[in-house]
Order: sequence, then structure tokens, then C-alpha cells
Amino acid sequence: MEVTMFFPLLLLICSHSTALPQPESDNEITPLGKPIDNQARQPANGSQQQQQQQQQQQQKLCPQDIHAVLREMSSLLAEQRVELRHLQQENDAKLRELEKLEQQVKAKLTELEKLEQQVKEQAGELTTIKQRSNVTENQVEALRRETEVKRVAFSAALLTSGEIFIGPFNSFTNLVFRHVITNIGNAYNPNTGFFIAPVKGAYHFEFYICGLGNPSHASGAVLVRNGQNICIAYEHQSSNYEKSANGATLLLEVGDVVFLNQWSNSRIYDNGNHHSTFSGHLLFTM
Repeated sequence: MEVTMFFPLLLLICSHSTALPQPESDNEITPLGKPIDNQARQPANGSQQQQQQQQQQQQKLCPQDIHAVLREMSSLLAEQRVELRHLQQENDAKLRELEKLEQQVKAKLTELEKLEQQVKEQAGELTTIKQRSNVTENQVEALRRETEVKRVAFSAALLTSGEIFIGPFNSFTNLVFRHVITNIGNAYNPNTGFFIAPVKGAYHFEFYICGLGNPSHASGAVLVRNGQNICIAYEHQSSNYEKSANGATLLLEVGDVVFLNQWSNSRIYDNGNHHSTFSGHLLFTM
């Protein structure tokens, strides 16, 4: 911009040096009848001489001014070239820094992409682990339930305390063993006397029946599965204590019912010593 400002200045100096005033003609036309005034003529000649002197001085000064302007312009151009070189170097340095920054940004983006991929993979692994954990928890719960189901055993007596005679009855009557000694798995109901199988499997049952000898009445009970008589324990004496026992292993389905029926026209005895008992337990599942 500074260089371009000197071109109009140079043109102005050159135009001023060449723009000389026109000399007045010596052959001026004098109107007729008007005398020529020599004194008036002299100032005109003097003014012309002064203009010629000024023109000569301007012609002497013009080349010097032009050279000075050219030297100044050359110096300014040289300074501007140096400044341009510095600016170019700074621009090159900035470009190199930008390239480094771009490379660093690309490297960071690549790292971020890798991290995102790792996060996705880890999220997938976590999902798989959670699914496996859920499966494992379900398996553990199933095993726990199965283990709990496999733990089935009970034993009960007719009477908790005191003394009792049950019967005789004209028909078979359900015996309810109300004093629970053991009831693992809660498959036996002391209110009804029924054992209900919680799982398919092989079960073993035993029962002991006590009585006092009587000429007219024996003591006895029968093991029943779903209304079907399985085996009987029976004893008849005319005096003293009498006791009978029996047992059986049964394959039961889930929901099968096993209980004891008192034999008809019989009497059963029990007291706090628990002479008459009913027991059973699961051997294994099927």
C-alpha cells in the first residue's frame, strides 16, 4: 500500500516540472491610436524573467527529487520484501503447527474410536455376563428348590400328652397324628393326617400301632395310597400291651395322598410316650 502511494506523488512532481507557463509574445498587437507604454512593458518583461528563473530552478530540482523518491521507494520495497519473508516464515510455521494439531486430533479421534469400540465390546460382554448370571441364578434357584423338595421327611404321634383310647368304630376311620415330631418339607398335614407328595419319587413309610389287650377288640391300622389299601399292622391280645408295625416303599406322583385308616372294630392306645406313630421320607426323585 505504501508503494502505490508514491506513484501519484512521482507523477505529480514530473507533471509540475513540465508544466511551464507560456511566455508572453513580444509581438503583441497594440490597438491603433494607443501609444505603447514602455514603463508598462517593463514589468511584463520582468515577470517573464522571474518565471523563466523559477522554471530553470524546478528543472534543476526535479531529477534530484525523482531520485530521492525512487531511493525511498526502493528502500520501502526492500523492507516490505523482508517483512513479507518474515510473514511467510510465520505462516509456514503456523501451517506446520496446524498440521501437527490436525495429526494429533486425528490420533485422538482414532483413540476415541478404539475406546468406543472397546466400550461396545465390554457392554456386549457385560450383557452376556448378566445373561449368564441370570441363567446361573435361575439354575441356583432351581437347584435350591429341587434340594428343598428332595428334603422330605416327617414323623408324628397320635397324642402329645395325657392318655387316649381311639375306637372302636364300625368302619375304617382316618387316623390323625397331631403331635409332629419332624416335618421337613411340610408335606405332612397334622390337621388332616394326610401326606401329599411334593415331587415324583420313591418314598418309604412306617407306622407303629399300640393297644391294650382286650378280648373283644384288636388294635390295627392300614396304610392307604389314594384310597387304595397298601399294607396292614394288626395285633389282638386278651390282656397286656400289644403292638404291631409295618411299612412300605411307594412310587408316588406329585399330589398323591398317603394316610392311615384305623381298622374297623379296633382300639388304639397312645400317651405322652408316643407308642403309636406314623413316619415317612423321600428316598430319591424320579
